[in-house]
Amino acid sequence: MSERSGIIDCHVHPTSAVGEGPARCAEEMLRYADRMGIEWLGTSLGPTFIHQPTAAEIEADNDFNAQLIALHPNRFFGYVNLNPNLLYHSLHELDERVADGPFVGIKLWVAMRCDHPNVDAICERAAELQAPILQHTFFRAGGNLGGESSPDDVAALASRHPEVIFIAAHTGLNWERGIRAVADQPNVFVDTCGFDPEMGFTEMAVKWLGAERVVYGSDASGRSFASQLAKVFGADISDGDRELILSGNMRRVLDL
Repeated sequence: MSERSGIIDCHVHPTSAVGEGPARCAEEMLRYADRMGIEWLGTSLGPTFIHQPTAAEIEADNDFNAQLIALHPNRFFGYVNLNPNLLYHSLHELDERVADGPFVGIKLWVAMRCDHPNVDAICERAAELQAPILQHTFFRAGGNLGGESSPDDVAALASRHPEVIFIAAHTGLNWERGIRAVADQPNVFVDTCGFDPEMGFTEMAVKWLGAERVVYGSDASGRSFASQLAKVFGADISDGDRELILSGNMRRVLDL
């Protein structure tokens, strides 16, 4: 990655312009990112979301994102999509996509709760590769999906792998509970995306975790860049904290 000065969005999915291929998808996403001053987009999963993807479906997702990165290597970075139920395949994809490039991190969604022992092997390889793990987390009001992780699961996993950086995506959706769940694990960050721009989220995250553990993510195109930026620009925090959330923390995590 080259050095840039704009916003880093740590969490996007290439779901816009579905059916028209990576080039059209990238064009559509960058058109809106440019309007918001977003320089880097961290992409994962593919145009379709599959709870229990096969090896072939995982590879198709990762191929799609690899093409996005190849088309715009100074705008997109990637998290390799893995299904921990397919552990051998997951470790192979890690070596193929992260160790040998172009991906820089790992995305785990809802195929298996991240506290499962299979994920320990993935974390051990992530530590060797210095690859952060973006882990989907929800506290659903009606109960999580089978295999869906919560911030409690991330905290338990992170305690076993203190050398790995974890990003608890969506801060658990129920963000007050999510922030508290990961507060005692210094290697767990939270991102801003996945819920409406509610007052108080960013202030609480900074107070409980420190600004150094909060990163901007939009979940675009499931959410808009602007609505999720509002959580940061509208927050009662210092300019220095705002810069860390929008850019500085991910530069540190990715060693830019």
